[in-house]
Amino acid sequence: MNMNKNEKFTATSQVENGTCTVYLRGELDLSVAPDFRQVMEPLAVNEKQDLVMNLKDLKYIDSTGIGILLSILKTRHGMAAGFLVTEVPDQIQKLFDMTGIAKFFAAQENTQ
Repeated sequence: MNMNKNEKFTATSQVENGTCTVYLRGELDLSVAPDFRQVMEPLAVNEKQDLVMNLKDLKYIDSTGIGILLSILKTRHGMAAGFLVTEVPDQIQKLFDMTGIAKFFAAQENTQ
């Protein structure tokens, strides 16, 4: 699944061994949020597979993008389904730390 409406941002997914990994690239902001949310919704509610968000190539995320990640986290937690955020770039990790959400993602990662 590729989202190319905004060339700055793409989300591609790969399923392997019962885990769906979504690779984010570019800038996740308000302009692409509706498309990203639409793509992520069916993946977030699939409790048969773990969900991993790989942020290695994510250059920027705004409050809207963070909100989407938190809603996915809440959905997955409610289903007791696996959710990891991996390879977070330093500048995005700093934002996660400043907003106080890093602990939620780190806690998820440590359960694996």
